[in-house]
Amino acid sequence: MKIIAVSSFKGGTAKTSTSLHIGASLCKHHQKKVLLIDFDAQANLTTGLGFDPDEQDSMAPVLQGEKAIEEVILPTCIPGMDIIPADTWLERVEVSGSLAADRYSHERLKEILRPLDYDYIFIDTPPSLCWLTESSLIAAHYSLVCATPEFYSVKGLQRLSLFINNISERHGLKVLGVALSFWNPRGKSNDAFLSVTEQTFPGKLLQAKVRRDIAVSEATIYGKPIFETAPKSRAALDYCALTKEILQRI
Repeated sequence: MKIIAVSSFKGGTAKTSTSLHIGASLCKHHQKKVLLIDFDAQANLTTGLGFDPDEQDSMAPVLQGEKAIEEVILPTCIPGMDIIPADTWLERVEVSGSLAADRYSHERLKEILRPLDYDYIFIDTPPSLCWLTESSLIAAHYSLVCATPEFYSVKGLQRLSLFINNISERHGLKVLGVALSFWNPRGKSNDAFLSVTEQTFPGKLLQAKVRRDIAVSEATIYGKPIFETAPKSRAALDYCALTKEILQRI
């Protein structure tokens, strides 16, 4: 079982879409068993798969020792792909209940996930360097970094790199790659952006890039992955290529 934390330091990098569609592609096209964990209190991954976060339990009661993880896992519309939803309780979970007094609370997620039986677990982390993100990176074997070709995304990459390097020194975390979304092959600043990305994460830039596609937003409305709503769209093709490249790296 491989655990992958999908990370970024700012919003709008298609982090949630990347988590959802790589997970769905692994199930549909590579016959893998996948668990998605929505670890962001905004719950975009949860709503993107058609669930109401106000009606579901998240990882919060599991982290607090109040429920078993099996009690909060839900099947999705994709056979072989399950999800643990998010809710607003996640936002300050580390300062409440049993976690507040636990010096090693960052290690708890890692121990909870250890007995599960999946080929891949993807953790959709918040777009910040908070307790939830740190816990996810400690639990993960790999970090998949998400970015877009714009200035603020570049600055976020540099801060995220320092954060990941600090954790990797203690927990054996590896950067799987940097996935680019909202890609315009004719963008004027592409070369400068790619250069900075290569300097920040040497050798980690993934060749498959996800082009901007309204079909991704439309799929969210239906609460399904793009492979169910627009399987021939350019974004669907890009996510398939990205999944293959990630499998090769692993």
